[in-house]
Amino acid sequence: MILHFREGGNLSKFMDIHYVYILTNKNHTVLYVGRSKQLKQRLKQHTINSSRSFTGKYNVTKLVYFETTKYVNNSIKRKRQIKKWNRDWKVNLINSLNPDWKDLSEYI
Repeated sequence: MILHFREGGNLSKFMDIHYVYILTNKNHTVLYVGRSKQLKQRLKQHTINSSRSFTGKYNVTKLVYFETTKYVNNSIKRKRQIKKWNRDWKVNLINSLNPDWKDLSEYI
C-alpha cells in the first residue's frame, strides 16, 4: 500500500503503520532504503548518526519517498525488494510520487 501524503497528516496516531522509506543526501548522489514502525524517531536517529554509520558518513538525512503497510512482514519484504533494485528503478519510484525530491519529513 502506498500512502499518498497530505499536509498536516499524522496517520500513525490512528493505526498500526510500518514504513518503508528512501533517504538521500543534499546532492541526491546517495540513496538509502530503510524501514521503521516509528519513522519520525528513526529520521531523528539518522540525523544524529556518527560518521561510522552509512547515513552519517554520507550525510543521508533527506526523506524523499515513503510508503506504508499495516503488516511488519510486508514492510520487511518491500524493503528487501527495493534494496535489490538498481539506482534507476529507485529514482523512478521516487519520481513517481515526489518528482521535485522535496523533503517529505514534515508529512510524517
